Amino acid sequence: MTTRTHDGSAGDVDHGTVGSGCSTYRRPDGRIARFIARALGDGRTVLNVGSGAGSYENIGGTVTAVEPSASMRARRPNGLDPAVDAVAEDLPFADGSFDASMTLFSVHQWSDVTAGLREMRRVTGGPVVILTCDPTLVRDFWLYEYAPAVLDTEARRHPSVDGMAAALGGTVSIEAVPIPLDCTDGFNEAYYGRPEMLLDPAARQSCSAWSFVDDNTREHFDRTLRRDLASGAWDERFGHLRDQPAYEGSLVVIRAV
Repeated sequence: MTTRTHDGSAGDVDHGTVGSGCSTYRRPDGRIARFIARALGDGRTVLNVGSGAGSYENIGGTVTAVEPSASMRARRPNGLDPAVDAVAEDLPFADGSFDASMTLFSVHQWSDVTAGLREMRRVTGGPVVILTCDPTLVRDFWLYEYAPAVLDTEARRHPSVDGMAAALGGTVSIEAVPIPLDCTDGFNEAYYGRPEMLLDPAARQSCSAWSFVDDNTREHFDRTLRRDLASGAWDERFGHLRDQPAYEGSLVVIRAV
């Protein structure tokens, strides 16, 4: 049985206390949206599981959102239909109810990823699309030099790509998603060429992995990155990223039909 918090959140994050900066720092990026839209195809009805505040729901089709967190449902902007209060592992829809379904930056927070993906497959007649991070690639980012505990946490939380493909079955494709230099969706790798942004505690707070480390870890990160930016050490090693138009990191789209 899925355990839910007082806020209704299901999984390893209580959104009632974490992620208050999401509306400022986690804004959908149109270039990532195009990857998602292409993967969904031309389905007229789309299910969005773990929808949060509704990012990327304007990419086409009639979207039905599912979100267990009351605080995240309350952050949905005017113009979007209210989200259904439910969890991925127990979707309140009949078999084949939707032409396509998606879950974006969400699977790593679920209590039972396999059960949730099988539910998505059950209620979806066409493609199931997952935007997530490949845990085998998470530690390849420069942030690992400054906050290894954060990316160790990310790597542990994100389910394996092969495991998700097996849970979905059918024909599965996996595509790396290039992250643009000025990406507006502020997950950690979005700041690959803008390290100063991660010195803002609110920017870090919008990435849930930072909520799993202690104050000493955050203070060490802040102190060492500031030192290396001031001395030029960061730019000596990673400065080429400041002008790199896109970065291929751990972000992937998984599509199963």
